[in-house]
Amino acid sequence: MDRRPIPPTLLDRLRAVDTPTVCNAIEVVQGGRGFARLTRGTMQHSRPGMPPMVGRARTARIAGLAPPTEAEDTIKARRRAYYRAMARGPQPTVAVIEDLDYPNCIAGWWGEVHVAVHKGLGMAGAVTNGVMRDLDVHDDGFQVLAGSVGVSHGFVHVRELGCEVSILGLQVAEDDLVHADRHGALVIPEDAIPSLEAAIATVIENEALILGPARAPGFDLEKLEEAWAVFEARRT
Repeated sequence: MDRRPIPPTLLDRLRAVDTPTVCNAIEVVQGGRGFARLTRGTMQHSRPGMPPMVGRARTARIAGLAPPTEAEDTIKARRRAYYRAMARGPQPTVAVIEDLDYPNCIAGWWGEVHVAVHKGLGMAGAVTNGVMRDLDVHDDGFQVLAGSVGVSHGFVHVRELGCEVSILGLQVAEDDLVHADRHGALVIPEDAIPSLEAAIATVIENEALILGPARAPGFDLEKLEEAWAVFEARRT
């Protein structure tokens, strides 16, 4: 699939709104509810107060529950190729890493060292169904959305690069546009990109029809019904 350029103004907007807002905005673009390219269930977030991460996906699969069966030289070469793959292409980028041992993952790929390395390579953050650890010493400015928190690195090794990965029900291909925060992650459809900035503004404007009256003095059921009627007429 052709990847559309991301306008700088849209990137700024995406970094300023949470992932549920982006999900709502995609439905505005698509003209109805039902958007489903998103994670399921509750994930763990390393830096809940950070702005969302957004970027093109750099994908890989890892495993760590059992030792690798390939030659040591093969494993080392693939890890070097992994770092080159993570550093590839224009930024912003997000590492999207599937742990093949899920739901029995033990390999803390996302500890102090790898957070520093991926941040140093210029990446915005990471999304994984696997394990993160060393939470107290993660570098500022890089966030991890993970399936679990753990203590071990196990026998962690890279299995595959640039592949389609599955993260808690979300399928992500190399170069997909990912948006993620403490709520979860989603893939922004390429055909939604041209209209997404305006759609985000629409979502915020529509919600203000309820939030404004609800937070104002004297709010009651009558004012709620009035505001909700206007809201229902405009929202997706």
